[in-house]
Amino acid sequence: MLLYHSIKIALAGLKTNKTRSALTILGIVIGVTAIIMVVSLGEGARNLILGQIEGIGARTIGIVPGRLPKGPTDVLATLTASLKQRDLTALQRKENVPHAQDIMPIVFGGETASYEGQTYRPTIFGGTEIMADIYDAYPDRGRNITSDDVQSSADVVVLGQTVVEKLSPDHDLLGERIKIKGRNFLVIGILPKKGGASFINFDEMALMPYTTAQNYILGIKHFNRMVVRADSEANVAQTVEDIKATLRELHGITDPDKDDFGIETQADALKTVGTILNTLTVFLALVAAISLVVGGVGIMNIMLVSVTDRTREIGLRKALGATNKNILTQFLLEAIMLTGIGGIVGILLGAGLSFAISIAISNVFGLAWSFTFPFGAAFLGILISTVVGLIFGLYPARKASQMSPIDALRHE
Repeated sequence: MLLYHSIKIALAGLKTNKTRSALTILGIVIGVTAIIMVVSLGEGARNLILGQIEGIGARTIGIVPGRLPKGPTDVLATLTASLKQRDLTALQRKENVPHAQDIMPIVFGGETASYEGQTYRPTIFGGTEIMADIYDAYPDRGRNITSDDVQSSADVVVLGQTVVEKLSPDHDLLGERIKIKGRNFLVIGILPKKGGASFINFDEMALMPYTTAQNYILGIKHFNRMVVRADSEANVAQTVEDIKATLRELHGITDPDKDDFGIETQADALKTVGTILNTLTVFLALVAAISLVVGGVGIMNIMLVSVTDRTREIGLRKALGATNKNILTQFLLEAIMLTGIGGIVGILLGAGLSFAISIAISNVFGLAWSFTFPFGAAFLGILISTVVGLIFGLYPARKASQMSPIDALRHE
């Protein structure tokens, strides 16, 4: 019997029991849909996060206080206040770090702000005049912090949109004074609404000179972080080595394993985040794939029921000359068609839901979330669903092919 006729007979068998066929492929549809959604949304999250890291700039180097943890015993070492003014002064010397174009200390913390009876607790973020350039946090109204503000520990602040809305929903705060920890701060700038499209949510921040934040708000003498920008991407690696050498000499460290600071480059961050997200996506996809196995078991059960219900049909076909191979091929094709159709429906449904969720995330949360159709996952979904149909359809098909035509015709 030609393959064409086998496919035609298999399709006729599926059309005879449309409701049963639809319910049979439900598990496959759910499994493939889950895989497509997990991979698509995971890719969207990956693009968003990596885009934010790249947006900071490949020349940017982060210095964090404390030893980078290598085990449970190192956790306390990450809490040290090892970055201080003397470190900043040493790193600013050209003879120590010749390829450092900019160096900015950063301090941050939380404190309550108030204006005319309204209160809100923004994140206090202290930096220098280059903060706007590094993080693309330029005010759309007013001005940025200047070097004079930093040197004089000026009581000035640039506010994010959420802070403005919470403190004064009906009044423009530009040029007004708000109170933070008992001090009056002049609002010199208002940031545009940036949403959650960054690791640092500037909508919820109050930006000020780091000297002001240190002396009057947070009451600390150390830095929570320092950012160094190399003069070119080619000199990033050398700048990292110069920073390490300078800080080790200053801190009296001879063993690199005893460093009380950590260095983070954008390349390292991209690699680390990419690895974590890829691993998480694969794990979630494998979890979703379990439903394909469940769907395969369902297909096997339904096919066994179908074989029992169609016993007389099988006997009649054998009496008319159909071979065991013809019967085996027919039922195998039915199982493969069921899972194949389920795979296609799952891909379309998963892509549609992922697209809708991507739009919702972009509009509701203000994230620069883009939809990505996972071609690899779609191909894998079709392949796996077909293999599932082949594997779980083999036993019912074999059982049908081995029926005795006489016994089958006698079946009631």
